Amino acid sequence: MPMTEKQRNIRRRQRRVRKLRALKARLEETQDVKTRRRLIEKIRRISPWEPLPDK
Repeated sequence: MPMTEKQRNIRRRQRRVRKLRALKARLEETQDVKTRRRLIEKIRRISPWEPLPDK
């Protein structure tokens, strides 16, 4: 059975949330400035309003 538009939207939002969690976890672990900057750019691209840690 094909997915409805509502199901596609829910799946897309869930994927975004999971991806943000993974990126934020990697950001917490890393100390390298260049890697942190790259991860922050990825997070901003996915979700511009997402708060970032102050580290």
